[in-house]
Amino acid sequence: MKLNLLIKIAALLVVCGIMAFFMSTAVVLNAVAQGLIWGIMAVGMYLTFRFLNYADLTAEGSFALGAGLAARLIAGGMDPIMGTLFAMAAGMAAGCMTGFLHTVLKIPPLLSGIIAMTGLYSINLRVMGTPNISLPRGADTLITRVGSLAPVRRVVELAGIPERLGAGIVLGLIVGAIVIVLLRLFYNTELGYVVRATGDNEAMTQAQGVNTRRMKVLSLVLSNGCIAISGALFFQFQGFADVNMGVGVIVVGLASIIMGEVIFRDKNNHKVFIAVVLGSILFYLIRGFVLSIGINPNDFRLFTALVLALALSIPLFRQKLNLNLFKRKVDEPKC
Repeated sequence: MKLNLLIKIAALLVVCGIMAFFMSTAVVLNAVAQGLIWGIMAVGMYLTFRFLNYADLTAEGSFALGAGLAARLIAGGMDPIMGTLFAMAAGMAAGCMTGFLHTVLKIPPLLSGIIAMTGLYSINLRVMGTPNISLPRGADTLITRVGSLAPVRRVVELAGIPERLGAGIVLGLIVGAIVIVLLRLFYNTELGYVVRATGDNEAMTQAQGVNTRRMKVLSLVLSNGCIAISGALFFQFQGFADVNMGVGVIVVGLASIIMGEVIFRDKNNHKVFIAVVLGSILFYLIRGFVLSIGINPNDFRLFTALVLALALSIPLFRQKLNLNLFKRKVDEPKC
């Protein structure tokens, strides 16, 4: 098992190395930084998409909500840590709203996500005050704080890379590690197992006296909290927030999840959180590679859709291949 994993990681590194050959160092580092930050969003989507079999479209609204609220607070002078935490709380409230629509009002999952996403657009405009917010020059953010750390500054100077990219990578690693560790600890508790059991077999979980509606709401709260954190970090990384910046979040999240699952086939393993982040990095490396070889940026959404369709079909192709190999072995005549 470990040998197969090492082979997959080695193959992934070879593919990334080939793509990096055609890209500049800045493009590669930018892809890694964005992949780490958006990987937190993909982990949040995984909590509902895989653990609950719930395709939550609230992600597009909660990502922009996290970025917009953090922008409003940090640009107004609030401490960036507090601004990020408030953004997380706002995202959790958005998840609670979706859970209320689904569990109390009995609206189907897809429709409840669409309703929440639509309502959040107006809420985001109210929160931000304007369609977009830019960071004032010299504003204090988590990116500037991480970039001012002595070890980070030393590595950035030695490597000769932009401080923003180096700080973005370090910040993505730190926050991503904290989120993954906390989620792993939670899902190893009795409550965490109950949440996952709700997604595996809701009827059986209800028969054990569990209030599955609360478990769904809890999962949606955790999911959208992670997504909002990712939005807040992405705002601080790129320096501005826009009310439409959540468009396409679903596609990026699904592509990251599927690519991550290709690396780790065991969906019940908590290490899959790390795989999802790796899938996000790979997605952004592919994006940078596509743009570097001269493909029209206007065609990138079409390319993204094709990549997602291919990633979603990989399990089917793998299953067909395994079945064919199995049939060959069965049909072989015995000597």
